[in-house]
Amino acid sequence: MSIRLKSTVGLVAALLLPIASADASVEALHIFWKDLRPASQAAAESAGLPMIAARMPDHGETLSLNLQDKTIQLAGYALPVDRDGDLVYQFLLVPWTGACSHMPTPPPNQIVLVTPAHPYRMSEAYQPVSVTGALKPDMEKSQLFILDGASIIQSGYSVRKAEVVNVDTVPDTITLPVNSPWSFLNKKKN
Repeated sequence: MSIRLKSTVGLVAALLLPIASADASVEALHIFWKDLRPASQAAAESAGLPMIAARMPDHGETLSLNLQDKTIQLAGYALPVDRDGDLVYQFLLVPWTGACSHMPTPPPNQIVLVTPAHPYRMSEAYQPVSVTGALKPDMEKSQLFILDGASIIQSGYSVRKAEVVNVDTVPDTITLPVNSPWSFLNKKKN
């Protein structure tokens, strides 16, 4: 290789290196579940009306577009959609444990369909995880197999090629009151 060609290749490499490293260092925006609701629904929740999205006329189908294609990080609970043993190829990220199977299904704008970059090893359903990747508003239906049969669940967002890691807690987890006919057993006597 001639000296002139080597210096040209070196110059091109030097010019391209900052561009490649800028892409690799994209900082993920840490978001919470409320950020996935449009402003009108988020305002209702801040007024003290939790899960108002499920009661609004659009039933949570209105998505927030201000995060479209942004690299986000969101913690929630993983519910496997496509798995082989303990390897999960696709899952629903939901804001509370039991969602979609034992508890009410969240509105679509509170469900994210996640496809990990690599198969994710999951030991249990509703495992708390953090997902990082590009968020796409995208209404999709997934068939979920649960104990009492199959359900069709509509998600409002998707994250493809996601990085998934286990977490100990979900910072903005939602706890729902359980209306059980057996709740009297947990009441303390005076």
